[in-house]
Amino acid sequence: MELRQLRYFVEVFDRGSLSAAAKALLISQPALTRQVQQLERECGVPLFERVPAGIVPTPAGTALYQHVLTLLRYADTAKDAAREAGPVREIVQIGLAPGLPPTWLGQIIDTVRVAVPQAYLSLTDATSTVQLQQLRAGRLDIAFVHEPPSGDLVRHRVLEEPFGFVVDPRMEGEFTGDICPLSALDGMDVLAHARDQVPIGHDRLVSAAHEAGIRPRWHFANYTENARACLHATGASGAILSRTTAGRLLPGWVWRRLVDPPITMQTWIVRQPVARGTVTAVADTIAGSFGID
Repeated sequence: MELRQLRYFVEVFDRGSLSAAAKALLISQPALTRQVQQLERECGVPLFERVPAGIVPTPAGTALYQHVLTLLRYADTAKDAAREAGPVREIVQIGLAPGLPPTWLGQIIDTVRVAVPQAYLSLTDATSTVQLQQLRAGRLDIAFVHEPPSGDLVRHRVLEEPFGFVVDPRMEGEFTGDICPLSALDGMDVLAHARDQVPIGHDRLVSAAHEAGIRPRWHFANYTENARACLHATGASGAILSRTTAGRLLPGWVWRRLVDPPITMQTWIVRQPVARGTVTAVADTIAGSFGID
């Protein structure tokens, strides 16, 4: 059963005459008759009955007519959809570490959408360690991580944010201005991310405190959402967080940038050295627009 036969069938049904349908279809009447007869053989029932005024559909022909109209509408719509679809987009799997600024990520998405229109970005939240594992296993194409990746991967540092000390508003009077010297944390209970979440920031924070002779009572925890619960459980007075993460996890709390020395959280984008062209184009676009290395 071909679409051409079905279109012929509809024309004959609508006109009630083989000769009139053949004229409208610009084919000979014998050729049209053969097509109708072939369709009847495939259906196994007669579709038309001859009468003195021409032909009329049988009950089987009437039932088939309704289905054929629907089928032909779908066929015409399918062609339109294929023409309007444009080029096929290629999925690029991207991992996102916790704490990335939403506005910054929005700029990245907009930039890539214009520069690499064939890319369809599929985003997944995961820690840096998990992302690097998935990248090597081929389940991610690009990773945004907070730890320096090994030298066998292509990497670009794209973001550097200062860490700050965030405290309950009830403690705001113990600090002045918009900054918090590291020495102010001496003897305090302080919550900080575990090393596998932010390795560079963790190491610099602990090292700087040690070198300055400052002894906070550190409480290290691995968390992405439950900062308030971790603070409550550990009895910490405040937490070391980036401004973005503090605003998301502890809204209304007071954030002050750490200084003397400043401590930063760094973000890299990473990909495999051999990658699909679209993946390379996306990574290069991000690095070129936001990279600081």
